[in-house]
Amino acid sequence: MKKLSIDDLVKKYASTLSDHEIAKIISKELNIDYTSSAVRWRRRKFGLTKNFGSKDTRTLSIDEVIKLDREISKQKNQKKDDSTKNKYLMERNDELEIQLETALRLNKEANPFIFNYEESSNKTEAIAVVIASDWHIEENVKSESVNGLNNFNLNVADKRAEQFFQNTVKLLKKEQVATKIDTLVLALLGDFISGNIHEELLETTELRPIDAIIHAENLLIGGIDYILKNTNVNLIIPCHVGNHTRITKKVHIATEKGNSLETIMYKHMENRYRGNKRVKFLIADGYLSYLNLFNAYTICFQHGHAVKFGGGIGGLTIPMNKAIAQWEKLKHADLYILGHYHQFIDGGNFIVNGSLIGYNAFAVFIKAGFERPKQSFFLVSKKYGCKTVTTPVLFDI
Repeated sequence: MKKLSIDDLVKKYASTLSDHEIAKIISKELNIDYTSSAVRWRRRKFGLTKNFGSKDTRTLSIDEVIKLDREISKQKNQKKDDSTKNKYLMERNDELEIQLETALRLNKEANPFIFNYEESSNKTEAIAVVIASDWHIEENVKSESVNGLNNFNLNVADKRAEQFFQNTVKLLKKEQVATKIDTLVLALLGDFISGNIHEELLETTELRPIDAIIHAENLLIGGIDYILKNTNVNLIIPCHVGNHTRITKKVHIATEKGNSLETIMYKHMENRYRGNKRVKFLIADGYLSYLNLFNAYTICFQHGHAVKFGGGIGGLTIPMNKAIAQWEKLKHADLYILGHYHQFIDGGNFIVNGSLIGYNAFAVFIKAGFERPKQSFFLVSKKYGCKTVTTPVLFDI
């Protein structure tokens, strides 16, 4: 049966009930809060002037009527809001009940797998690789030129070089606990000195190029001797010249090796260890050199200055992948390793080495992001035939 409206109810009871009584009926029937004043207004609207049980026969003004309508509208909106809130609370309650039921079932029906740890008696085998490049030992970096982020001079270079070999041995021994490692590849990828290829370097270097390359050689020989003394591994030492050690104004692509002071250094070091069966030097003749490990994993070494990068979104990733795509047409390598950019990046199929010198005025000028001095260390697994345990070699100074 259709419910009567407010007007219908007022007309129905106007002659028998008071305004107050009619208001109560309307409130109950329509589930709203209706007032006797509103009943009086509607009584007068329809000309029902008799008002039983009420002494107030005053006619409502238009402002009072508007006020009454606003109150009624407000009450309706409040009822709607209450209904919405009630619906939300009911739905939320259902969700919580489901969650509670799930939690109780998981607690009751949980039957976890039990894994037993069994230490393997056979160690896996790997070859360790550590990268040394971009030391720039004789260059001076004043703290005030890099907002206090770095300080570098010949004394600091000596200490960082010492820590490089000490930390390499620590990392090697740590990995040897669980892995058989008989060989360490010590990749020397160039720019161990800054040289004088730029006029500015004449002001910021503490040694002339010849003196600097002799000092760098002494640091490297000391490090190689330290590894041989404190480990039982064999050393494979791939060598590449950097762009800073050239004796020409510009890079001579075809004769770069013959115009580099680092070539002299590498050859002299090779002669020093010629009779040592634990040390093997691989001095590159061209820009790229390849080393195959376990007859299954090939690494391509280079200094990195052939990869052109002028900044941009994605950093070195895009130019490196473009370069790798071209080199892969010539010969396949599983991993490409380079330095030059003073950034430690593990790109999956390539690794960019950090630097020993660290953040300098040039990095500030080109708006390069700050990076601590670091070099790179990783393993190549024989079992899995891939690069594992990639980590930076860090310094305390």
